[in-house]
Amino acid sequence: MQIGQTITFIKSAPNYGEFKDIQTPHLVFAGRSNVGKSSLINKLCGRKQLAKVSGTPGKTRLLNLFNVDNNFLLVDLPGYGYAKVSKTMKTDWNKAIDRYLMEAADRILLIFLIDSRHEPQKKDLELLDYIHHLKLRFLVASTKIDKLSKNQLAKNLAILKNTYTASDYNRFFPVSSRTGVGVDPLVTTILNEIKSI
Repeated sequence: MQIGQTITFIKSAPNYGEFKDIQTPHLVFAGRSNVGKSSLINKLCGRKQLAKVSGTPGKTRLLNLFNVDNNFLLVDLPGYGYAKVSKTMKTDWNKAIDRYLMEAADRILLIFLIDSRHEPQKKDLELLDYIHHLKLRFLVASTKIDKLSKNQLAKNLAILKNTYTASDYNRFFPVSSRTGVGVDPLVTTILNEIKSI
C-alpha cells in the first residue's frame, strides 16, 4: 500500500515563500538526521529513489517538494541534530522551517519520525513541544523496529508511546522501511487525515 500512484518531484526550496501559492494539503516529514526519513518516504511512495538516502546525516538542506496525485504536497524537511554544518546555516534552516510550519499550520499533517532504538531525545522532545504549541496535526512514526529483539522493542515502544502520544495511541505507528511492517496502517491513516484538511 502506498500514499499515491503518481508522485513527482517539484523542486527544492530554501523557504516557504517559494511554494506559498500551493493551496493543497501538505504532508510534512520531520525527524532527526539518520532516523530513516528518506527510507520511509520511499517506502510510503512505493519508490526506491524518490527521496535520496544518504549515509551522511543532515544531507537534506532544503525543503524538498513532491506532488502526490495532484491531491497533496509531500514536503521532506531537513533533518535536525546534524553536526557538520555551521551555526549560521543551522540558524537559517531553523528560521525557514519555523516560518513554514507557523504560516502553513492549518494545511499541514506532520509525520514526526523517531528512532525506536533510542529513549526520547532532547531535540525530539523540543519538536514535540513545538508541534503542540502550533497545534499541528501529527502522527508519530517509530522507525527501525526490525533492528530490535521483540522484548526490547516492546519495552522501548511502551516508553515512546507514552512520551510522544500520551494516551492517544492511534497517532503512534511502529514501522520498518526494510520489511514494510506497520506501513499499511500508517498509509491508511495518512490518507484519511489528509482528506480532513
